Amino acid sequence: MIGEINLGGVFVPSIVLWCIAALIILLLIKKILARYYFYRHVWQHTLFNFAIFVIILGGIVFFVSLI
Repeated sequence: MIGEINLGGVFVPSIVLWCIAALIILLLIKKILARYYFYRHVWQHTLFNFAIFVIILGGIVFFVSLI
């Protein structure tokens, strides 16, 4: 899954789809963390969320590259 993916005649870079998948996973994780009041222990919410997004995206790219 390297390169572009054809979506209705439009070539979309695969990293865009991986970012969308990572964003969906991040939203689920944010909801879980907010439910258990985890964010009161985090100093910078935005920086923490960005770090989690990068970790998730890195994991997705790593596992896709194994295929």
